[in-house]
Amino acid sequence: MVGESARPLADSFGTAAYGGNGWSPRIRTHKQELGDVWADCGIDSEWRPLKTVLVHRPGREMKIPEDKINDFQFAEILDLGLAQAEHDDMVEMYRKNRVDVHLLEPNPGMTPNQLYCADLFAMTPQGAILARPASTVRAGEERWVARTLANMGIPVLKVLTGTATFEGADLMWMDPGTALIGRGLRTNQAAIDQITTLLSEMGITTLAFDMPFGTMHFMGMFRVVDKDLAFFWPRCTPYSLVNIFQDRGYQILPLPDLDEARHNMAFNFVVLGPRKIMLAAKNPRSLAFYTSLGIECICIPVDELRKANGAMGCMTGILCREATGIQV
Repeated sequence: MVGESARPLADSFGTAAYGGNGWSPRIRTHKQELGDVWADCGIDSEWRPLKTVLVHRPGREMKIPEDKINDFQFAEILDLGLAQAEHDDMVEMYRKNRVDVHLLEPNPGMTPNQLYCADLFAMTPQGAILARPASTVRAGEERWVARTLANMGIPVLKVLTGTATFEGADLMWMDPGTALIGRGLRTNQAAIDQITTLLSEMGITTLAFDMPFGTMHFMGMFRVVDKDLAFFWPRCTPYSLVNIFQDRGYQILPLPDLDEARHNMAFNFVVLGPRKIMLAAKNPRSLAFYTSLGIECICIPVDELRKANGAMGCMTGILCREATGIQV
């Protein structure tokens, strides 16, 4: 007879499966399980020591016809071999500075702009917000980043829906309780509303600022290099944003050289830790200014890579910085 040898329900009721003897309740928060159940990940600052990044080594997808460079949002045709060598140097420099480097997994939908991993997700203290790029040229790139993050054990907390568009380089951190988002070409209000709701569940306030017409990403307007020092692009950064930083005790300084920022990616740097940055080589005036402030500067060449309209800041998806110790 079916079930004749099965254990009677009355006898099994007090077992672990039914909450009885042996039941082990899950009492830790999601945040407390990062580094255990989930991979160690998350950020709540722009300046704390960098631990883990995601990058994509340029491949054959970067070989595009000269008459299509604008269609693919490039500035110039680049030499793939030189670009790969520069990217390899960047990865090696990360590793020399004890930063774990992960590579975007190969996929059948690889496109030229997947080089810019910073655009394709944004990290919170508890996991990733997946981007939804605003351009049809980049639509779907987020799918492959999601696969890579999942295989790494990093939780994807939010997939944007509806008409929302968002790119990760439009979300920055002022402090552990305050996220900043730029509203403009790449990120719209629908995305800001969804992200605000998500972050509010973590006790984080989201402040949104309109970006000037003709700009690309929020990250290109200001960079925070320490708990009390930030650089801003004059006449491009919203006035109210600068005021908030001043009100919270930051020293605010303008870019040291606008020509180097415009033409050689001097402002497209990565903060490795407090007052320690990795920036493009061949920017002598910017280098001298940063060094005069006690900022440790590591310079690497990006002459070829910048032809795709970006540098190490755009190419580096930040997965983890040292935590503040705040548990949510």
